[in-house]
Amino acid sequence: MNNEMNVTYIFLDGYVEVNKYKYAYFLIMLSAFILIICSNLSIVYLIWVNKNLHEPMYVFIAALLVNCVLYSTTTYPKLLIDFLSEEQRITYPACLLQFYLFYFVGPAEFFLLAVMSYDRYVSICKPLLYPALMTNTTITVFLVFSWFMPAFHASIPLIMLSSTKVKLCNFNIKGMFCNNAIYTLLCTMPRSLAIYGVFAILDIVILPILFILFSYTKILIISYRSCKEVRRKAAETCLPHLLVLFSLTLLSVYDICIVRVDSQFSKTARLFMTLQIVLYHPLFNPFIYGFKMKEIYKHLKQLFRVGRQL
Repeated sequence: MNNEMNVTYIFLDGYVEVNKYKYAYFLIMLSAFILIICSNLSIVYLIWVNKNLHEPMYVFIAALLVNCVLYSTTTYPKLLIDFLSEEQRITYPACLLQFYLFYFVGPAEFFLLAVMSYDRYVSICKPLLYPALMTNTTITVFLVFSWFMPAFHASIPLIMLSSTKVKLCNFNIKGMFCNNAIYTLLCTMPRSLAIYGVFAILDIVILPILFILFSYTKILIISYRSCKEVRRKAAETCLPHLLVLFSLTLLSVYDICIVRVDSQFSKTARLFMTLQIVLYHPLFNPFIYGFKMKEIYKHLKQLFRVGRQL
């Protein structure tokens, strides 16, 4: 707490020997941030400029990759500043803003994966109805819904945490940015906030996952009963989505459960898991869609071929 300026500062206590290795940390994370932006937006660019990729499935993939870039921008700029700072701290209002953006953009990926599973279900199981069901209006509605729902959900705890009734008894977060660990700052956890947290996890994480699993189960059943070509198409287009879902779910389990437990994990262990959230997943998505989606991979090779010629 800074009484002179009447500003509440939150100290980020998740860094390991940052003063000793700050330039190494900075260069590694800056390189990763640039790689995340370039890899994700390169595929988005390919989808945008190639008319044969202007299909619902690829539009949703582009939206997912744009979401990855937004997800990274909620943490990387502040991380890069902190690596070169004498003190790793953030004002409480800025911490709340980062908390809101992180839980707005992050869960949006579950909704995007859910609409992608619906798109694959209609394409494979009801191909004759696909043009009528997956119209431009439908795509727009799905995309708006995918970002609106988590934005709305994240606004509720933001309002609660901004209330003057909420008192802080701790000003240190065992982490590198403001995520669920922000709850450890409170003197007492409001009952309404705890109840809403359970509801939010059910609504924006569990339900989309169940919907995705249901859709792919139906696809698996239909594909098993169909010809080899249908099975090949299902495997080619559905496997990348399932891999991304698996990766996202594992990291979400850590963020939801482990971060909120006042455990005796070492700083090194916490740093490793935090880097998985901010580093591994945003790079995993473009790798999976760039190399596992046949059409995208084909255009990606052409792009690299042109680049080498230039």
